[in-house]
Amino acid sequence: MTVHNEINICIGGEAGQGLITLGELLSKSLVRSGFNIAVTQEYMSRIRGGHNTFAIRAGSGQILAPRESIDILVALNKETVILQRNQLSPHALILTDAAHGAPAELCLLVPYKDLTSGKFENIAALGVVAALLGIKESVAAETVRQFLGKKSDLIDSNLAALAAGWAWADKHAGSVFRLPPPAEYPGKLMLNGNDAIALGALSAGLKFCAFYPMTPSTSIPQTLARYDQDFNLVVEQAEDEIAAINMAIGASFCGAPSMVATSGGGFALMVEGVSLAGMTETPVVIVVGQRPGPATGLPTRTEQADLDFVLHAGHGEFPRAVYAPGSVEECFWLTREAFAIAERFQGPVFILTDQFIADSYRAVLPFKLSEETSPSVQIENFSGAFYRRFAFTETGVSPRLLPGMSAHLVVADSDEHTEDGHITEDLGIRERMVEKRQNKLRGIVSRVIPPEFEGDAAPDLLLISWGSAKGAVREAASVKKTEGLKVGLLHFRQVWPLAPAGFMEHLKSAKKTVCVESNAIGQFARLIRRECGFEIKNHVRRYDGLAITPEYILRNLSHD
Repeated sequence: MTVHNEINICIGGEAGQGLITLGELLSKSLVRSGFNIAVTQEYMSRIRGGHNTFAIRAGSGQILAPRESIDILVALNKETVILQRNQLSPHALILTDAAHGAPAELCLLVPYKDLTSGKFENIAALGVVAALLGIKESVAAETVRQFLGKKSDLIDSNLAALAAGWAWADKHAGSVFRLPPPAEYPGKLMLNGNDAIALGALSAGLKFCAFYPMTPSTSIPQTLARYDQDFNLVVEQAEDEIAAINMAIGASFCGAPSMVATSGGGFALMVEGVSLAGMTETPVVIVVGQRPGPATGLPTRTEQADLDFVLHAGHGEFPRAVYAPGSVEECFWLTREAFAIAERFQGPVFILTDQFIADSYRAVLPFKLSEETSPSVQIENFSGAFYRRFAFTETGVSPRLLPGMSAHLVVADSDEHTEDGHITEDLGIRERMVEKRQNKLRGIVSRVIPPEFEGDAAPDLLLISWGSAKGAVREAASVKKTEGLKVGLLHFRQVWPLAPAGFMEHLKSAKKTVCVESNAIGQFARLIRRECGFEIKNHVRRYDGLAITPEYILRNLSHD
């Protein structure tokens, strides 16, 4: 038996072989055993076939990012052995069937066909891996039971396959990759980024979600739909993205906190609706799960290339806020903040995620809301004789009433309008309305979440990141510190608007600045230069569709 502080498990095979089910059950069994995890899913854009992987980095310590080298390769087909062989660590083990022809010296050859029937081989593999890691069979079995739910006709067969795999591994291999037991079991949840966004929206009072399915954001409304009865929530699959954004704006106009979830191609169809929300000053939260473009691009891979698009989406000028979560926890809390800002300043607010964080499961502590005030619809107690929906105010935020909920008439218009909402071509009023809407930006700036800084003051190396690159950058920084460098990290969870007073000193004091992001032209670095006048001269950019890893950062830093 060998004890490892952490381990990286990669499950590979074709779509349709049950590798995602195996990966999710193994991940949940690890979390329920007290371990931390970071999951990376790579899958091709097809229903069956292709080469897909589900990687789980696990350990009792802090796990911040994926790792490239593989310790256990669970190969459900021969192609996986061939394609992943060059990623094996020096002590790696391939777990496969003898029929796949893998080199015997690296393999644990499992007789799956002797253990169970073909459709349960992934569950038998779960039993084998659980035994190798030292996970209790009872924990894995309970995870399988809960996964199957009321499908009682399948429970016995699945549990028999699990038991057969576990017993075979216990007899022939033992706990060869046992992880040290954690000191405590804090009762963590297993969530991915999309799960956390859905839960954050529910906790913020979401009442309406419209969408048209588009990877990687579809699981957000699918998760919400599971709770629609419990939270008096409407989730509507529209005929297209144009309908989805307009439905959400209409629901919000009537007082229901609303959101849409899409990706770049779908958001392209929503852009006119974004301007409508800006003109009518209607709150709406828009989740854009980034993936590589242009056009369909790589629809199941990851990238951070829609920042410029979201910053400038919509014709005309109107304020917005853009958040970019860097962890599953931030997906939850920033979604709540997005709803609060949308309601407070009456307009569109964006959450920028990507395929990596959307699908990356982590072990997280339950979110505590007891001391948090939930965002709420900002409705005024208006007692005047004549209500003006777009009344000029110093802050730019006008008193909001809901149509049909008072004696007052609530009028809105997509054309330029007067204070009471009626169409106008009075150019003086037009000028004042533009300024009124822009005045909201001051309030939004006052609520900007400053970037997180950690590390050494006046560092030799300052690593700058935004969104999902956070964990990989933190791990890369730790490695560079062991080399004797003074290292700092500056991570942005909110990418618009920027408040330079909160970070310019860090940029100026560093000897070398490097911006890490998943796009080809350095969109965030260019944004900082445009808004702050500071040029970040060094870059680590990834745009091959794969997630940024600590190893990738370190390899590219060495080229500078």
